[in-house]
Amino acid sequence: MSSRLKTEFAGVSFKNPVALASGTCGFGREYAEIFDVRRLGGLCSKGLTLNPRPGNEGMRIWETASGVMNSVGLENPGVRAFIEKDLDWVNGLGVVNIVNLGGHSIEDYLEGVELLNEVKLDILELNISCPNVKSGGMNFGIKTDLAREVVRKVRGVCRHKLMVKLSPNAEDVVALARACEEEGADGISLVNTFLAMAIDLKKRAPVFQNTYAGLSGPAIKPIALRMVHQAAKAVRIPVMGIGGITTWQDAMEFIMAGAAVVQIGTGSFINPSLALDVIEGIEKYLESQGKNIAELRGCI
Repeated sequence: MSSRLKTEFAGVSFKNPVALASGTCGFGREYAEIFDVRRLGGLCSKGLTLNPRPGNEGMRIWETASGVMNSVGLENPGVRAFIEKDLDWVNGLGVVNIVNLGGHSIEDYLEGVELLNEVKLDILELNISCPNVKSGGMNFGIKTDLAREVVRKVRGVCRHKLMVKLSPNAEDVVALARACEEEGADGISLVNTFLAMAIDLKKRAPVFQNTYAGLSGPAIKPIALRMVHQAAKAVRIPVMGIGGITTWQDAMEFIMAGAAVVQIGTGSFINPSLALDVIEGIEKYLESQGKNIAELRGCI
Protein backbone atom coordinates (compact mmCIF):
# COMPACT_ATOMS: atom_id res chain seq x y z
CA MET A 1 0.00 0.00 0.00
CA SER A 2 1.39 3.35 -1.07
CA SER A 3 2.71 5.84 1.46
CA ARG A 4 0.64 8.43 -0.41
CA LEU A 5 -2.38 7.11 1.47
CA LYS A 6 -1.04 7.64 4.97
CA THR A 7 -2.98 10.16 7.01
CA GLU A 8 -3.21 11.35 10.58
CA PHE A 9 -6.22 12.08 12.74
CA ALA A 10 -5.67 13.77 16.10
CA GLY A 11 -2.25 12.18 16.41
CA VAL A 12 -3.47 8.73 15.38
CA SER A 13 -1.80 7.33 12.25
CA PHE A 14 -3.94 5.67 9.57
CA LYS A 15 -2.30 3.63 6.79
CA ASN A 16 -5.10 4.87 4.52
CA PRO A 17 -8.07 7.22 5.00
CA VAL A 18 -10.86 4.64 4.79
CA ALA A 19 -12.76 3.15 7.75
CA LEU A 20 -15.96 1.14 8.08
CA ALA A 21 -18.76 3.12 9.73
CA SER A 22 -20.38 2.27 13.03
CA GLY A 23 -23.58 0.27 12.86
CA THR A 24 -22.82 -1.21 9.45
CA CYS A 25 -19.98 -3.64 10.14
CA GLY A 26 -20.65 -5.15 13.57
CA PHE A 27 -17.19 -5.61 15.04
CA GLY A 28 -15.71 -6.62 11.69
CA ARG A 29 -15.95 -10.38 12.04
CA GLU A 30 -18.57 -10.87 9.31
CA TYR A 31 -16.65 -8.77 6.80
CA ALA A 32 -13.45 -10.63 7.67
CA GLU A 33 -15.10 -13.68 6.08
CA ILE A 34 -15.42 -11.76 2.79
CA PHE A 35 -12.22 -9.69 2.47
CA ASP A 36 -9.00 -8.93 4.32
CA VAL A 37 -10.16 -6.31 6.81
CA ARG A 38 -6.53 -5.71 7.81
CA ARG A 39 -6.24 -3.62 4.65
CA LEU A 40 -8.63 -1.03 6.07
CA GLY A 41 -7.47 2.19 7.62
CA GLY A 42 -9.87 1.84 10.53
CA LEU A 43 -12.96 0.13 11.88
CA CYS A 44 -15.75 1.78 13.87
CA SER A 45 -17.52 -0.63 16.19
CA LYS A 46 -21.23 -1.21 16.34
CA GLY A 47 -22.70 1.45 18.62
CA LEU A 48 -22.22 0.32 22.21
CA THR A 49 -24.20 1.26 25.29
CA LEU A 50 -23.35 0.68 28.93
CA ASN A 51 -25.77 -2.25 29.17
CA PRO A 52 -26.97 -4.69 26.48
CA ARG A 53 -29.89 -3.55 24.33
CA PRO A 54 -32.25 -5.78 22.32
CA GLY A 55 -33.02 -3.01 19.84
CA ASN A 56 -36.35 -1.94 18.39
CA GLU A 57 -39.26 -4.20 17.59
CA GLY A 58 -41.00 -4.32 14.23
CA MET A 59 -39.48 -3.27 10.92
CA ARG A 60 -35.82 -2.33 11.20
CA ILE A 61 -34.63 -1.89 7.63
CA TRP A 62 -36.52 -0.35 4.71
CA GLU A 63 -35.03 0.28 1.29
CA THR A 64 -35.86 3.58 -0.36
CA ALA A 65 -34.77 5.38 -3.51
CA SER A 66 -30.95 5.55 -3.46
CA GLY A 67 -30.83 4.79 0.24
CA VAL A 68 -31.78 2.75 3.26
CA MET A 69 -33.83 3.65 6.31
CA ASN A 70 -33.08 1.94 9.59
CA SER A 71 -34.59 1.74 13.03
CA VAL A 72 -32.35 -0.86 14.66
CA GLY A 73 -32.42 0.85 18.03
CA LEU A 74 -28.78 0.38 19.03
CA GLU A 75 -29.02 -3.39 19.46
CA ASN A 76 -25.69 -4.34 21.02
CA PRO A 77 -24.14 -6.62 23.66
CA GLY A 78 -23.05 -3.80 25.96
CA VAL A 79 -19.62 -2.40 26.76
CA ARG A 80 -18.55 -5.20 29.10
CA ALA A 81 -19.35 -7.98 26.61
CA PHE A 82 -17.51 -6.12 23.85
CA ILE A 83 -14.44 -5.82 26.03
CA GLU A 84 -14.56 -9.50 26.95
CA LYS A 85 -15.35 -10.99 23.54
CA ASP A 86 -14.36 -8.64 20.73
CA LEU A 87 -11.86 -5.99 21.80
CA ASP A 88 -8.71 -8.13 21.53
CA TRP A 89 -9.78 -9.42 18.14
CA VAL A 90 -10.24 -5.90 16.75
CA ASN A 91 -6.96 -4.70 18.28
CA GLY A 92 -5.19 -7.60 16.58
CA LEU A 93 -6.19 -6.49 13.07
CA GLY A 94 -3.60 -3.76 12.74
CA VAL A 95 -6.23 -1.13 11.87
CA VAL A 96 -7.25 1.93 13.86
CA ASN A 97 -9.77 0.73 16.46
CA ILE A 98 -12.58 3.28 16.80
CA VAL A 99 -15.08 2.37 19.51
CA ASN A 100 -18.50 3.99 19.20
CA LEU A 101 -20.29 4.74 22.47
CA GLY A 102 -23.88 5.88 22.95
CA GLY A 103 -26.00 6.58 26.01
CA HIS A 104 -29.44 7.64 27.10
CA SER A 105 -28.27 9.77 30.01
CA ILE A 106 -25.03 11.53 30.84
CA GLU A 107 -24.49 8.96 33.60
CA ASP A 108 -24.67 6.18 30.97
CA TYR A 109 -21.97 7.86 28.92
CA LEU A 110 -19.70 8.43 31.90
CA GLU A 111 -19.96 4.86 33.16
CA GLY A 112 -19.28 3.52 29.69
CA VAL A 113 -16.24 5.77 29.32
CA GLU A 114 -14.87 4.67 32.69
CA LEU A 115 -14.98 1.03 31.55
CA LEU A 116 -13.33 1.84 28.23
CA ASN A 117 -10.65 3.90 29.97
CA GLU A 118 -9.21 0.65 31.29
CA VAL A 119 -8.64 -0.95 27.88
CA LYS A 120 -6.66 -0.35 24.71
CA LEU A 121 -8.37 1.41 21.82
CA ASP A 122 -7.34 4.20 19.47
CA ILE A 123 -10.30 6.59 19.28
CA LEU A 124 -13.55 6.82 21.24
CA GLU A 125 -16.36 7.94 18.93
CA LEU A 126 -19.08 9.53 21.04
CA ASN A 127 -22.53 9.09 19.51
CA ILE A 128 -24.61 12.04 20.67
CA SER A 129 -27.60 11.17 18.47
CA CYS A 130 -29.17 9.19 21.32
CA PRO A 131 -32.35 10.43 23.04
CA ASN A 132 -31.80 11.79 26.54
CA VAL A 133 -34.41 9.91 28.56
CA LYS A 134 -34.02 12.32 31.46
CA SER A 135 -34.93 15.31 29.29
CA GLY A 136 -38.07 14.04 27.64
CA GLY A 137 -36.35 12.15 24.83
CA MET A 138 -34.63 15.13 23.20
CA ASN A 139 -31.55 13.89 21.37
CA PHE A 140 -28.27 15.09 22.84
CA GLY A 141 -27.09 16.01 19.35
CA ILE A 142 -30.01 18.28 18.43
CA LYS A 143 -29.47 21.14 20.85
CA THR A 144 -25.99 22.66 21.03
CA ASP A 145 -26.20 23.28 24.77
CA LEU A 146 -27.11 19.63 25.48
CA ALA A 147 -24.27 18.42 23.28
CA ARG A 148 -21.85 20.83 24.91
CA GLU A 149 -22.72 19.49 28.35
CA VAL A 150 -22.22 15.82 27.48
CA VAL A 151 -18.96 16.48 25.61
CA ARG A 152 -17.60 18.55 28.49
CA LYS A 153 -18.39 15.88 31.05
CA VAL A 154 -17.10 13.01 28.93
CA ARG A 155 -13.93 14.91 28.11
CA GLY A 156 -13.39 15.38 31.82
CA VAL A 157 -13.02 11.65 32.38
CA CYS A 158 -12.05 10.19 28.99
CA ARG A 159 -8.43 9.07 28.69
CA HIS A 160 -8.63 8.23 24.99
CA LYS A 161 -8.71 10.39 21.89
CA LEU A 162 -12.29 11.70 21.80
CA MET A 163 -14.19 12.13 18.53
CA VAL A 164 -17.80 13.29 18.60
CA LYS A 165 -20.22 12.01 15.95
CA LEU A 166 -22.58 14.79 14.89
CA SER A 167 -26.20 14.48 13.83
CA PRO A 168 -27.30 16.24 10.64
CA ASN A 169 -30.60 16.85 12.43
CA ALA A 170 -28.90 19.37 14.73
CA GLU A 171 -30.36 22.84 14.93
CA ASP A 172 -26.97 24.23 13.77
CA VAL A 173 -24.31 21.72 12.80
CA VAL A 174 -21.57 24.36 12.58
CA ALA A 175 -22.31 25.68 16.07
CA LEU A 176 -22.38 22.07 17.27
CA ALA A 177 -18.96 21.36 15.73
CA ARG A 178 -17.50 24.46 17.36
CA ALA A 179 -18.99 23.56 20.74
CA CYS A 180 -17.35 20.12 20.56
CA GLU A 181 -14.00 21.71 19.80
CA GLU A 182 -14.39 24.23 22.61
CA GLU A 183 -15.18 21.45 25.08
CA GLY A 184 -12.01 19.53 24.23
CA ALA A 185 -12.97 17.03 21.52
CA ASP A 186 -9.94 15.81 19.57
CA GLY A 187 -12.01 15.46 16.40
CA ILE A 188 -15.51 15.18 15.00
CA SER A 189 -17.25 12.80 12.61
CA LEU A 190 -20.31 13.59 10.52
CA VAL A 191 -22.92 12.93 9.42
CA ASN A 192 -25.10 10.45 11.23
CA THR A 193 -28.39 9.46 9.59
CA PHE A 194 -31.09 11.94 8.59
CA LEU A 195 -34.48 11.72 10.26
CA ALA A 196 -36.91 10.29 7.70
CA MET A 197 -40.25 8.51 7.32
CA ALA A 198 -41.95 5.79 5.26
CA ILE A 199 -45.64 4.86 5.09
CA ASP A 200 -47.14 1.43 4.41
CA LEU A 201 -50.06 2.10 2.06
CA LYS A 202 -51.70 -1.26 2.72
CA LYS A 203 -51.70 -0.80 6.47
CA ARG A 204 -52.18 2.97 6.22
CA ALA A 205 -49.59 3.32 8.95
CA PRO A 206 -45.93 4.23 9.38
CA VAL A 207 -43.54 1.45 8.36
CA PHE A 208 -41.57 1.86 11.58
CA GLN A 209 -42.99 1.48 15.07
CA ASN A 210 -41.22 4.67 16.13
CA THR A 211 -42.71 6.43 13.08
CA TYR A 212 -39.41 8.01 12.08
CA ALA A 213 -36.14 6.32 11.17
CA GLY A 214 -32.62 7.14 10.02
CA LEU A 215 -31.91 7.61 6.30
CA SER A 216 -28.48 6.75 4.91
CA GLY A 217 -26.97 5.85 1.54
CA PRO A 218 -26.22 7.66 -1.73
CA ALA A 219 -29.31 9.89 -1.42
CA ILE A 220 -27.78 11.86 1.45
CA LYS A 221 -24.27 12.27 0.01
CA PRO A 222 -24.55 15.83 -1.42
CA ILE A 223 -26.03 17.14 1.83
CA ALA A 224 -23.51 15.28 3.98
CA LEU A 225 -20.70 16.64 1.82
CA ARG A 226 -21.96 20.18 2.34
CA MET A 227 -22.11 19.71 6.10
CA VAL A 228 -18.62 18.20 6.26
CA HIS A 229 -17.28 21.16 4.26
CA GLN A 230 -18.99 23.65 6.57
CA ALA A 231 -17.76 21.92 9.72
CA ALA A 232 -14.21 21.47 8.46
CA LYS A 233 -14.01 25.19 7.66
CA ALA A 234 -15.33 26.10 11.10
CA VAL A 235 -13.00 24.06 13.36
CA ARG A 236 -9.31 23.32 13.68
CA ILE A 237 -9.73 19.77 14.93
CA PRO A 238 -9.80 16.99 12.28
CA VAL A 239 -12.97 15.70 10.66
CA MET A 240 -14.13 12.25 9.54
CA GLY A 241 -16.58 12.43 6.65
CA ILE A 242 -19.57 10.08 6.45
CA GLY A 243 -22.63 9.93 4.24
CA GLY A 244 -23.44 8.03 1.08
CA ILE A 245 -19.93 7.17 -0.09
CA THR A 246 -20.14 4.45 -2.76
CA THR A 247 -17.15 5.24 -5.01
CA TRP A 248 -13.57 6.41 -4.62
CA GLN A 249 -14.64 9.65 -6.28
CA ASP A 250 -17.17 10.22 -3.49
CA ALA A 251 -14.43 9.63 -0.92
CA MET A 252 -12.07 12.10 -2.62
CA GLU A 253 -14.81 14.73 -2.63
CA PHE A 254 -15.11 14.41 1.15
CA ILE A 255 -11.34 14.62 1.52
CA MET A 256 -11.13 17.70 -0.70
CA ALA A 257 -13.96 19.18 1.39
CA GLY A 258 -11.76 18.80 4.47
CA ALA A 259 -12.15 15.27 5.82
CA ALA A 260 -8.96 13.57 7.04
CA VAL A 261 -10.65 10.15 7.03
CA VAL A 262 -13.88 8.86 5.49
CA GLN A 263 -16.23 6.17 6.79
CA ILE A 264 -18.14 3.80 4.52
CA GLY A 265 -21.42 2.38 5.75
CA THR A 266 -24.49 1.66 3.64
CA GLY A 267 -22.36 1.24 0.51
CA SER A 268 -20.92 -1.93 2.03
CA PHE A 269 -24.39 -3.49 1.98
CA ILE A 270 -24.39 -3.10 -1.81
CA ASN A 271 -20.79 -4.25 -2.25
CA PRO A 272 -19.26 -5.82 0.88
CA SER A 273 -15.70 -5.17 -0.32
CA LEU A 274 -16.44 -1.58 -1.37
CA ALA A 275 -13.92 -0.16 1.11
CA LEU A 276 -11.06 -1.93 -0.68
CA ASP A 277 -12.27 -0.63 -4.05
CA VAL A 278 -12.29 2.89 -2.61
CA ILE A 279 -8.79 2.52 -1.18
CA GLU A 280 -7.45 1.25 -4.52
CA GLY A 281 -9.24 4.00 -6.45
CA ILE A 282 -7.86 6.74 -4.24
CA GLU A 283 -4.36 5.27 -4.51
CA LYS A 284 -4.47 5.24 -8.33
CA TYR A 285 -5.85 8.77 -8.41
CA LEU A 286 -3.10 10.10 -6.13
CA GLU A 287 -0.44 8.41 -8.25
CA SER A 288 -1.91 9.96 -11.40
CA GLN A 289 -1.79 13.39 -9.75
CA GLY A 290 1.64 12.96 -8.21
CA LYS A 291 0.17 13.90 -4.83
CA ASN A 292 -0.27 12.44 -1.37
CA ILE A 293 -3.51 12.56 0.55
CA ALA A 294 -2.48 15.43 2.82
CA GLU A 295 -1.79 17.69 -0.14
CA LEU A 296 -5.37 17.44 -1.37
CA ARG A 297 -7.18 17.48 1.96
CA GLY A 298 -9.31 20.60 2.35
CA CYS A 299 -8.31 22.05 -1.01
CA ILE A 300 -11.89 23.18 -1.71
